[in-house]
Amino acid sequence: MRGQSAPATLCLSDWLISLEGTEAGHQLALILALVAAFLHAVFGALQKGRHDPWLTRGAIDFSYGAMAAPFAFFVVPFPEPHMWPILAGAFVIHVGYKVMQALAYTKGAYTVVYPVVRGMGPLFTVIGAYLIFGEVFNLTQWFGVLLLLAGIFGLALYNYLFLTAARDTLGAALLFAIITGLFVAVYTTYDAYGIRATANPFTFLAWFFFIDGLAFPPFAYLRWRNLPNRPAPGPLMVRGFIGGLIAFASFGSIMMATRLDKVGEAAVMRETSTVFAALIGWLVLKEAVGPRRIALMALIAAGAVVVEMGG
Repeated sequence: MRGQSAPATLCLSDWLISLEGTEAGHQLALILALVAAFLHAVFGALQKGRHDPWLTRGAIDFSYGAMAAPFAFFVVPFPEPHMWPILAGAFVIHVGYKVMQALAYTKGAYTVVYPVVRGMGPLFTVIGAYLIFGEVFNLTQWFGVLLLLAGIFGLALYNYLFLTAARDTLGAALLFAIITGLFVAVYTTYDAYGIRATANPFTFLAWFFFIDGLAFPPFAYLRWRNLPNRPAPGPLMVRGFIGGLIAFASFGSIMMATRLDKVGEAAVMRETSTVFAALIGWLVLKEAVGPRRIALMALIAAGAVVVEMGG
């Protein structure tokens, strides 16, 4: 099966690699980053929804790990020897990220926690992209980053001031959110390095999802088994399956964007996910949205546009 399927992935991989550093590659990276932004907001809301965040995360990871396995073993080329330590490092970083994210979602409201998590990411990712890849933002782009961060943290502050539920655990939630945001910056930069280190980017994606899906499911199962009121496994696994598909599309899009174009610009564009998250919180989770929050969301979008146009 590998012999029959690999040529198709190699052709697609060759086409994507041919776009690296070109204007067409830049435009495709922009589209992929925006797609990742929307899907990441949906993914965050899915984890914060009706089920315990730990259980949802376990179901999602099991689903995408199982879906990635046949691609990893039978479709894409096996990782080169130097890729195994890189994949191991990605596994450790993402486990830390997911633990902190689940703690943050357990302690605080989605519309407070999510903007803080996402706000920490782009600033440190831009710095990491400079240190590792030599990427440099001009003054206009830095102004765009500041606009975006002002909107994101302003949104978090507004939600914090007017939140009525779960205020007793909000301090812990914000601390976990800040730590989670730092993990976002680390994994964005590290994974961009990883997907550039292999000849076929689909090799990194398939093996990453397979390996990353191994850690949380056993823990989630033990947690589910010890709960006094266990949720029905059927709806939980359906949510996990949907989340797995979204994770493939979201993470795959942003990783391809970082391979095709600048890591820092892709990271900033992805943080427009905060706008999508606020809309989801309002429309789906029934969390209030007023004119001030709409203005802050507009500021986030404006910052991303300035970064893009300034480049």
